Amino acid sequence: MSGHNKWSSIKHKKGAADAKRGKIFTKLVKEITVAAREGGGDPETNPRLRLAIANAKNANMPSKNVDNAIKKGTGELEGVNYENVTYEGYGQGGVAVIVEALTDNKQRTVAEVRHAFSKFGGNLAENGAVSFMFEKKGLIEVLAEDRDEDEVMMEALEAGADDIEKDDDKFIIYTPYNELHSVLNQLESDGYKVEKAELTMIAKNTVNADSVAEGLMKLLDKLDDLDDVQKVYANYEISDEVMNKLAE
Repeated sequence: MSGHNKWSSIKHKKGAADAKRGKIFTKLVKEITVAAREGGGDPETNPRLRLAIANAKNANMPSKNVDNAIKKGTGELEGVNYENVTYEGYGQGGVAVIVEALTDNKQRTVAEVRHAFSKFGGNLAENGAVSFMFEKKGLIEVLAEDRDEDEVMMEALEAGADDIEKDDDKFIIYTPYNELHSVLNQLESDGYKVEKAELTMIAKNTVNADSVAEGLMKLLDKLDDLDDVQKVYANYEISDEVMNKLAE
């Protein structure tokens, strides 16, 4: 779990803000569009859409972009018909990787994903090859705001969370997969400032990847930067010393 969070933090610190924001907006628009298409355009009755809109607001996406994405999903505006697809594979060092994408052209997407794996010493595998190594969870990030960790733990567990961990100026709260929305609603009612909330995949066991860290990070970055890719998960663990060197 910590490895993925460290990687995300490094990407945030090293990335060019404007370019990253554009890619984030693209991913959020796709998620909003698909959520609206599959569950309707009312966030009050569509939890997936409500979550996507909340994440868009946290990313400072203009409300017009959000509204247009919803309308494309409901058919009020002409839009692209995206499909959910998942790919599984291995990175250097035997690290298991799961890639979730939204695409209007599966042949293009699988070709780009396969190319990324092969370019950086990995390989694309059959569906089911590594997914059993992960567990579906809800993930909520809230600002610490000088809150006591024991107090946050108690309130999160009472709301239905499984676990929490402190990461710099925020708490990361893990929930059962089907309880994300109820825990999120309770935390917001308790006055927590939510930075991000999403459904995610948590590795059941991790692989030490210190010896292949640089190549592995290049693979994960490349996959994450693909236009069709929404999320990338991997079961690696990298020491703080090696991770800090990569951040330099």
